[in-house]
Amino acid sequence: MNIEIGIAIFVFTMTMLVIFWRPNGINEAWPAAIGAAIILLTGIVSKSDIVDIFGKISGASITIIATIVMAVILESFGFFHWAAARLVSLSKGSGYRLYWYIQLLCFLMTLLFNNDGSILITTPILILLLKNLQLKPHQQIPYLLSGALIATASSAPIGVSNIVNLIALKIVHMSLYMHTAMMFVPATLGLLFMSWLMYTVLKRHLPKKLPHASKDIEESFFTKQFHPLKGSISVETKRKRTQFMLKVLLFVFVMRCLLFVASYFGIPIELVAVLGSLILLIWRWYHLGTNPIDILKKTPWHIFVFAFSMYVIIYGLHNVGLTELLVKICEPIVNRGLFEASFIMGGIVSILSNLFNNHPALMVGTITLTEMGLDPITLKTIYLANIIGSDMGSLLLPIGTLASLIWMHILKENHIKVKWKDYLKVSLIVIPLTTIVTLFLLFYWVQLIFS
Repeated sequence: MNIEIGIAIFVFTMTMLVIFWRPNGINEAWPAAIGAAIILLTGIVSKSDIVDIFGKISGASITIIATIVMAVILESFGFFHWAAARLVSLSKGSGYRLYWYIQLLCFLMTLLFNNDGSILITTPILILLLKNLQLKPHQQIPYLLSGALIATASSAPIGVSNIVNLIALKIVHMSLYMHTAMMFVPATLGLLFMSWLMYTVLKRHLPKKLPHASKDIEESFFTKQFHPLKGSISVETKRKRTQFMLKVLLFVFVMRCLLFVASYFGIPIELVAVLGSLILLIWRWYHLGTNPIDILKKTPWHIFVFAFSMYVIIYGLHNVGLTELLVKICEPIVNRGLFEASFIMGGIVSILSNLFNNHPALMVGTITLTEMGLDPITLKTIYLANIIGSDMGSLLLPIGTLASLIWMHILKENHIKVKWKDYLKVSLIVIPLTTIVTLFLLFYWVQLIFS
């Protein structure tokens, strides 16, 4: 057993180091898959464990992949270029107003899709928008940083916006509907506080008046590039394009709502997610004549590999006694009462997330909770406190979440330098306060409505 403990800890440590380092831009699924293979070959995780793991992560992975497919379809329609153009128009030349519209866009994109997808799509669009406004690099960073922080943290209100949240829901046997009922109000209020706090910190770095855009982002996309809407559907005017985009967005919103309806009635949400993606894909193919092969190529299938592999590694740590040790440490904390337990457990997950990334931190924290024999409302409340630590508290350092690692990689590819010093100047003030406020709101919301 001592050898197995050493192997499990070594594999986990090396996997996380390579994911953080990402030599030559290597995809995070590779180190995770290699680490999982070593755990499986050593027999630390059994065949029956693999079946259990597959059952827990398959639905979550399918749901996330289906929502990313919908995001990619919208991108092919030119939705994100259209949205970027709307941001410039709505800002009316005010750098302060642009900040709030970027916050709103990133919040909505995460709610409609998921945090990783929101980062992957909104970050390049914001870079395009800010460069088009001819803002200097130091003026771009506050917008990019605040947008990334809110996009990542916005996975807290609804469990479906983050793959690790969905997996954890399965572990604690909690429905998506119940998660939203208990979490949406306190987490959304916490995000509003976070946006306001970031604004007060960044205001002096934001341009009061925006320079004129060098070109029309929307027009350049629809007229200079091939686009399926060009010619086959009459969207030459901005008004007609807006009507078309709002119809597509309404469909996505309806499908998103149906996920919660399905959860309420006990229907697997992945079925609804796949159905929505297929309808949108077939609609695009039939009306616009665009072959769906391009979507298959753009879909990040590696998400399933990453999620499965990370869970295998965490299950290995569980099997060698990590969660048993954590139960002994955490049980006295939980027995102090729900208020203290929520804050301390949420804080522990925050710290673990910043040290080891939020995927393994939340998985370990959630498995530990299920081993304590807690009553349902206590289990769910502390679990949601863990979610706040994982989705918000994890943002103290730029290595705390997969989404923030992706964000740093995109910036590097676009030759935008964001130093740790720039990040920490904001995060050290904003993240601890936001996490504490949101944990307070969660506790009192649960006491008010569910006790």
